[in-house]
Amino acid sequence: MFRDRRDAGRQLAARLASCRGGDPVVLALPRGGVPIGAEIAKALDAPLDIVLVRKIGVPFQPELALGAIVDGEAPELLIDDQLMTMLAIPERYVEQQRLRQLKEIERRRRLYLEGRPPVAVAGRTAIVVDDGIATGYTMRAALRAISRRGPARLVLAVPVAPPETIAALAAEVDEIVCLSTPDQFGAIGQFYTDFRQIEDAEVIALLRERSAPATPPRSGEPAT
Repeated sequence: MFRDRRDAGRQLAARLASCRGGDPVVLALPRGGVPIGAEIAKALDAPLDIVLVRKIGVPFQPELALGAIVDGEAPELLIDDQLMTMLAIPERYVEQQRLRQLKEIERRRRLYLEGRPPVAVAGRTAIVVDDGIATGYTMRAALRAISRRGPARLVLAVPVAPPETIAALAAEVDEIVCLSTPDQFGAIGQFYTDFRQIEDAEVIALLRERSAPATPPRSGEPAT
């Protein structure tokens, strides 16, 4: 369905053209969401930033999401209490994972942002982007963290996700732009011809490029 993440980003950008007038900022989930976010940011002449979110998996099956934690002044921790009770997962495990993932979030912030502060979101159209969504647990945590920062409008933009996941996330945002919602959903990668792993160096380069949008100088000001 998509050649690669940049192709998906360009297709999403075409559907997000109406956001240009809302002083948009694009917020991507690294690493896979960053090439998509870069294409959208380029099309909308918007800054690109990241949402640092980490999944917390169950002890014996790490790919199964127990919850997620998002970076911020007060980190957003989202836990599936029903699953935690059903699997008899102790609270000390959650606390250990919370600290471990916050440490990884801090490492990634230093690596990816190189000391740049977060892009302002308050009063703007915040477009949250990833390369696809499966269960939606990490995305829900990310959306709630961004919502706390006071955007005028919160938009979720993804190339592909199951219909039930999109329905579950609808209450978290003002608008969802999803290009495909297949009933048969195995893994995100099955919808891309090229779904190679995105390296840290590519994330860093894309964020440097779009950290501040290119805007024309005001009358009388020299171009930079």
